[in-house]
Amino acid sequence: MPHPRDLPEWTPPPPDPEKPAQVRRILRLFRPYRGRLAIVGLLVAASSLVSVASPFLLREALDTAIPQGRTGLLTLLALGMLAVAVLSGVFGVLQTLISTTVGQRVMHDLRTGVYARLQRMPLAFFTRTRTGEVQSRIANDIGGMQATVTSTATSIVSNATSVVATVVAMLALDWRLTLVSLLLLPLFVGVSRKVGRERKRIASQRQKQMAQLAAQVTESLSVSGILLGRTMGRSDSLTADFATESERLVGLEVRSNMAGRWRMATIGVVMAAMPAVIYWAAGLAMAGGGPDISLGTVVAFVSLQQGLFRPTIGLLSTGVQVQTSLALFQRIFEYLDLPVDIDEPEHPVRLDKVRGDVALSGVGFRYDADAGADTLSGIDLTVPAGSSLAVVGPTGSGKTTLSYLVPRLYDVTAGRVTIDGADVRDLDFDTLARTVGVVSQETYLFHASVADNLRFAKPGATDAELEEAARAAQIHDHIASLPDGYDTLVGERGYRFSGGEKQRLAIARTILRDPPVLILDEATSALDTRTEHAVQQAMDTLSAGRTTITIAHRLSTIRDADQIAVLDGGRVAELGTHDELLAAGGRYAALVRRDARTRGTADVTV
Repeated sequence: MPHPRDLPEWTPPPPDPEKPAQVRRILRLFRPYRGRLAIVGLLVAASSLVSVASPFLLREALDTAIPQGRTGLLTLLALGMLAVAVLSGVFGVLQTLISTTVGQRVMHDLRTGVYARLQRMPLAFFTRTRTGEVQSRIANDIGGMQATVTSTATSIVSNATSVVATVVAMLALDWRLTLVSLLLLPLFVGVSRKVGRERKRIASQRQKQMAQLAAQVTESLSVSGILLGRTMGRSDSLTADFATESERLVGLEVRSNMAGRWRMATIGVVMAAMPAVIYWAAGLAMAGGGPDISLGTVVAFVSLQQGLFRPTIGLLSTGVQVQTSLALFQRIFEYLDLPVDIDEPEHPVRLDKVRGDVALSGVGFRYDADAGADTLSGIDLTVPAGSSLAVVGPTGSGKTTLSYLVPRLYDVTAGRVTIDGADVRDLDFDTLARTVGVVSQETYLFHASVADNLRFAKPGATDAELEEAARAAQIHDHIASLPDGYDTLVGERGYRFSGGEKQRLAIARTILRDPPVLILDEATSALDTRTEHAVQQAMDTLSAGRTTITIAHRLSTIRDADQIAVLDGGRVAELGTHDELLAAGGRYAALVRRDARTRGTADVTV
């Protein structure tokens, strides 16, 4: 039977060839902030108009105020230049503040959107996707877009406005010199587009390599990874593997930063040489008796030309940056476009008071809907409110999968699962979460205090409620004996606690939530016999009045269950009480006899 961990690793869909659609989608990210962007546009326009005034003030000073000795006019012109500088600085600070705020809000929206989408993905996605890959999408890819989303819009508007205003001012000064200045601009645009495409291709490779490094760090530097590496004597080889991957990233980073550098440097050299061309052309025109061009006009024009080069280079660089960022946006959109297999129904049903009647009717399930055999088929089970069902069977028989269908961690592919007669696919998520509590065989604890881990089930729980739940799970005395008590940090994945202690903390967490339906997926598998007996007593007491479905591997945990279902090949092979199944002499009885021969005890591993 296929298991989600056996499915092929998730790979992103092929890139969308419709790049204009992708650009439009990026622009839509800024739509909620169009009011602030409009203010930025006004500030940019004002700053651009103010900045082009300086060359005209300079021309007046050189052609009129200084030759004619008009000190009063010269003072006013100098004050005007100072005012231009002050206003440009103020406008620049304000537009940077607003645009950075907008950019950070867009990044927040992207991070939150990706996180929310991943929260709704089925378990199969996470069993097929490396944790480091997911982390890299949220941290590296979105982080790599920071410069684009925080400054690109402002840079485009600012530079475009400056270019237009400057060209108009240059035409007003002398149209002939303007034509000379603009002859090479089309060539510059073509070069920058080519550089942008090259950097975009490299950026995609670089982000994949960063994701590979993140995955390697997450896996090998976790507590489990360190333990495995050291006990297997692989620490040195893991370090060597990491160095190899890091070396590849170095190469990609160098290529990304150097892509097109020589071409862009050539553009810079040509633009820096343009003033000399203007002086040369103007000098030839005057020496040859051509049109009269004043010295002030030439100096003012060169000043404007230098002002034109800065925003032009800015626009070209922004174009390169945008093309590079398209690769990052594509990776983020891949996650935002992931299909949600399990979604809340359009008209959800809410159960205010749950009895806890659970029924599986004709249930079938397969992990890969397009291929592979059914993991479960033709399952018909009824668990009345307050009763207990134990599910046993050999490895791969579908026990855990069956338990995941009740809290709707997976959706059935045939039949239906109901609680109090309502299909779980019709229930709203809040009702389902309040109704079904799960203690899985793999206990997960956050790197936080004991109290915080318990309150994850019930954020508003009082200290007294925490203690009551811990006592019921037979873990309070141990917590109280710790120096920091309930404020003790459990460590990464709870590694400061033993397996049995972690399992009891997980049980206490579920008890605190107080669900009417309990799913215990081998919940006592990590406990020794003595602790298991104590916890089982507590669970028996708490199970009174609750519907309990236990996925068990020890007979001692299920002997008193109201029903025992034996799964084999994804089907219910036998159903009855412990005594009835023993008397029937079928699969269950065979498991008991086999275990008795191998262990010399009544406990059975199934």
